[in-house]
Amino acid sequence: MAVSLRRLVLLVTFIAIFMMASRISLDSDSWWHLRTGQLISESGSIPKTDSFSYTQAGESWRYPSTAWLSQLALYKVYDAFGAGGVNLLVAALVTLAFAFICKSLSGGIFLRAFVLILAATASGVYWAARPYLATFVLAAVFLWILEDQRWGRADRRLWLPPLMVAWANLHPGFAIGFMLTGVYVFAAGWRWFSAHWGGRPRPDTTALRAALPDALGRWLLVLVLMVLAVCINPSGPVMLRYPFETVSIGALQDLIREWQSPNFHTLAVQPFAWLLLLILAAAGVSQRRLDLTDFLLVALFAMLSLLAARNIAIFALVAPIVLTRYAEPIFEALRQRWRLQPLGSGQTSRTLRIVNLLLLLFLLLPAAARVAEALPNEANEARFAHDLPVGAVAYLLGEQPDGRLFNSYNWGGYLIWALPEYPVFVDGRTDLYGDTIILEWLSIVRADPGWDDQLQAWDANLVLIEPDWALAKLLPYAGWTTLYEDDHSVLYRRP
Repeated sequence: MAVSLRRLVLLVTFIAIFMMASRISLDSDSWWHLRTGQLISESGSIPKTDSFSYTQAGESWRYPSTAWLSQLALYKVYDAFGAGGVNLLVAALVTLAFAFICKSLSGGIFLRAFVLILAATASGVYWAARPYLATFVLAAVFLWILEDQRWGRADRRLWLPPLMVAWANLHPGFAIGFMLTGVYVFAAGWRWFSAHWGGRPRPDTTALRAALPDALGRWLLVLVLMVLAVCINPSGPVMLRYPFETVSIGALQDLIREWQSPNFHTLAVQPFAWLLLLILAAAGVSQRRLDLTDFLLVALFAMLSLLAARNIAIFALVAPIVLTRYAEPIFEALRQRWRLQPLGSGQTSRTLRIVNLLLLLFLLLPAAARVAEALPNEANEARFAHDLPVGAVAYLLGEQPDGRLFNSYNWGGYLIWALPEYPVFVDGRTDLYGDTIILEWLSIVRADPGWDDQLQAWDANLVLIEPDWALAKLLPYAGWTTLYEDDHSVLYRRP
């Protein structure tokens, strides 16, 4: 099989994205998702109350109703193929998302390749084995459908409601689908209204009323069906307000890094700034007039990203579409001025196609090596031992000291998975705990006045936290016994 230059660049781009995403992907929250998926698999039902903690035991827990498909899929892959299989699943989903985005890009293949790699770099810090990846992929699919409809390439709008049914059972980020659709509907409505205004002091209301059903009727039908689609989940219509309830939790913005504004002093966040600045530069220099849809997409998702860093991943899907559209005429003007042939245009000789194939095969070698690094159990377990209290969990499983366990917030998810015998005080399920429990946890680990009374009120006789917390330093002086200690975890028992 011979390979053209255009195909070679495209394949290399997606091989590079797959390599970037082929890494150890289970983070602190992945574990409670796995445990929930296991519970769904074994019980055949979707939990609606908490059974993993003692602080919220029996309380209503709605998250699985809108993420159960993702959680079940993650568990099935983990159960069959281990952590390495989950890593490959994450890499495949990331690559799939950018494949849909690639379909909506403008310009030559080299411009597309550069922008895709930059966008992947910007979003890479938020790739993890969590249901959030479903939102990442489905946002890309929505953009592909909406862009094709916008430019008259294909009208797949009626695909959106069925996709929303899946989204509402994969991740509560389905609100992103409404935001994306809303941008295109508003912009389409504005263009339609402006066209019928005709520059007259007053619009022709008779003509507007006559044309309205054809122009916006299908959009309104799609939006109504999307709302109804969200209701098709184990908890029903109540999930429509779930995203709003989640973002209203104050502790999210105050304490959890991914819900805070991005820190531009860190290198991992800077590609987001580069993307945004390149869009502004391209839109300013380009001879192409700024379209309302493009402006709204960038403005909305840039604002969301500045409010919460986790939204950078969605901005990285929107940005390539807008950036390539306004960069394309700039590069075309430069090419014509310098009388350059378009790269990758024209016929490619058979010899060159064979050379391209050999080059592609050669580039597959480091890709395979990178993938192999994320597969072995030994590599994954070494990372877990570095980031998680693996030694302390082994001690608790072996010795099984009596008492409730007060735990680190960051390790709660792993404890739910690895230590089900000890219900947790708190974990990453902020929607379940709310401000009250999370702020109480923070007060205890900071050793604020009354910390011991709080622990006694919960009958917590064991404490497992990082050694650098004030509580960890104070407990030995309060007479607590050290049961286990290593470089990054310490386990105490009340005297």
